[in-house]
Amino acid sequence: MSNLQLTVPTMACSACVETITKAVKSVDPAATVEADTKTKAVSVETQAADQSVKEAIAAAGYPVQ
Repeated sequence: MSNLQLTVPTMACSACVETITKAVKSVDPAATVEADTKTKAVSVETQAADQSVKEAIAAAGYPVQ
């Protein structure tokens, strides 16, 4: 299991967090997602490949830095 620390500059509200969480869980249903809209930080604990998680978040409309 890996722990990704990502920055998602366009994440602004709880609905954004919900969308990002759903995107991550589409790749790894067992993933744990924590997000802070103030710092734009997203922490993902997952067994999926890092790139898969980043691509899923980007496909949901939230480019990852």
